[in-house]
Formats: sequence, structure tokens, C-alpha cells
Amino acid sequence: MNIQLIRNILNILFMVGAAASIVLFFTASEDYPFLYIYVCMVSIVIKMAEYVLRFLQKDKIKRRRRRTL
Repeated sequence: MNIQLIRNILNILFMVGAAASIVLFFTASEDYPFLYIYVCMVSIVIKMAEYVLRFLQKDKIKRRRRRTL
């Protein structure tokens, strides 16, 4: 699978999770306070995974450029 496609999917999942976190904060924070926290934490972990993939992809490109010089 292409890394760019995986990054795009992770970004979409993060945005959905972030939107769900905002909705849960205003609607279910009194009844289920930990539900908001869990959804927010999962969204942040997804974003961190996307960042790691982006960082590794940029590092791989830099290494290729150094070899060609």
C-alpha cells in the first residue's frame, strides 16, 4: 500500500475523531465524561502515527538526495 494513501486515511480518521470529540464535549460530557477523553486520545494517537509516517517519508527522500549528490 502507498504511504501517501495510508497518511490520507489516517488524516481523515483524525478529523472524524476530532469532530466527534467536539460533539461529545458539548453533549455527553456530563453523562459520560471519559467517553470524550477516550475519543480524543484515540484521535491524538492516530495523528501521531500519521506524523511518524510523514517524518519517515521525508527522511527517506532526504537520504536519496544525499546519495545522488
